[in-house]
Amino acid sequence: MTAQPDDTAELPMIDHALDVLLPTLGSAGDIYPVLALGRALRARGHRAIVVANDHYRDLTVAMGLDFVALGTEAAFSHLLDHPDMWHPRRSFPLLAREGLAPLLRPLYDIIAAADPMRTVVAASCLTVGARVAQEKLGVPMATVLLQPSMLRSAYQSPVLAGIRLPDWLSPAWKRRYYRIVDRLFVDPVVVPAIEPQRRELHLPPVRGHFDRWILSETRTVGLFPDWFAPPQPDWPPQVRLAGFVRFDPSEVAPTAEQSAALLDMEDFLAAGAAPLVFTPGSAMKQGHQFFAAAVDAAGRMGRRAILLSRFPEQLPDRLPSEVRHFSYLPLRLLLPRAAALIYHGGIGTMAQALAAGIPQLVMPLAFDQFDNAWRLERLGVARSLSVSRFRGPEVARVLGALLASGEVAAQCRELAGRMDNASSLAAACGWIESLAPTGKPDGVAAPMV
Repeated sequence: MTAQPDDTAELPMIDHALDVLLPTLGSAGDIYPVLALGRALRARGHRAIVVANDHYRDLTVAMGLDFVALGTEAAFSHLLDHPDMWHPRRSFPLLAREGLAPLLRPLYDIIAAADPMRTVVAASCLTVGARVAQEKLGVPMATVLLQPSMLRSAYQSPVLAGIRLPDWLSPAWKRRYYRIVDRLFVDPVVVPAIEPQRRELHLPPVRGHFDRWILSETRTVGLFPDWFAPPQPDWPPQVRLAGFVRFDPSEVAPTAEQSAALLDMEDFLAAGAAPLVFTPGSAMKQGHQFFAAAVDAAGRMGRRAILLSRFPEQLPDRLPSEVRHFSYLPLRLLLPRAAALIYHGGIGTMAQALAAGIPQLVMPLAFDQFDNAWRLERLGVARSLSVSRFRGPEVARVLGALLASGEVAAQCRELAGRMDNASSLAAACGWIESLAPTGKPDGVAAPMV
């Protein structure tokens, strides 16, 4: 059976409230869609409990959602500081060793302690403790996929670690390639992180953790549309596509510092032409080359620019008057008034740029970013440059071609018209609600702390 996209407006709401655990792992681009999902579930009468690194506690609580810590602020900072965090090949072993392994059993215990008569889990695919809990305890669970790169296909293959198998290669050869990659590169990293803890729970060994096992056996909800990632004949049949889900912290009451930054942004935008926006992502602390190329390219093009980074030590010592740095600006307010976005290819940032209808230039670094860049190029709204080519002259040349193209501008407008955040949230919530345990829970559960 082939997985089919699901763009139905809204599934019927169930008639009793659920406790929905929302475990996630990663940076802002990973947590923001989960927060949007939690807020939508709460609006539908459910209790949404975000399970994430303690770094996101204050933001989650400010949104009125429950929060359970999964990992410490110190662990979060350690990963950001690690030189391998954004390496195309060494990033995944680092994440498996310091993200997947230490969080598996704590997440399993959190889920095991929940009320089985009222709890549904909607978990990021990398929070493998949830998948183990589903296997061991039978917990109703949906895997929430932010990116299509996690769906391997022997037909239209995703780009993994910068490598995409050509379309002319037969499905049989592609499957053989995936088996070799698993045996030589994935299993040596994942098996030591997952299998010892599975044995402690008396679960049998798994082959191909990142093939099919990592996805919930009952429901996988893709937070992306079929026009971005057309369903393939060999996708698991439990996959449903809800569409892109967007959230920006500015939708919650902004801090005094953020309010001041918004006023500065307005002054800068009003003072001249629409700027180029450069950001290597909220978690990037090694972006010196990226920002040097940004300033150089903006100067060559005679363009104004905004540099977004929470870590100003990455920036050149002196910025031209037409280039401004901000620690944070809400993309939903900034990007519709920008000329183009130049960034790392994170899917949350990408969705904001698609909604804004502006061209994109992607410098992919790791994880799903290569696949996202390839899909954007196929859609005709972006170009990508490797890290080795991301230099001022080349960035200026490629950006100039993007901005001069009427076809690119028209396609950006066309895709922006397809973005429907409300419908995407409604569909995602409906698929999660469809996993509700049999029977109606009585009373109200005590808060989780």
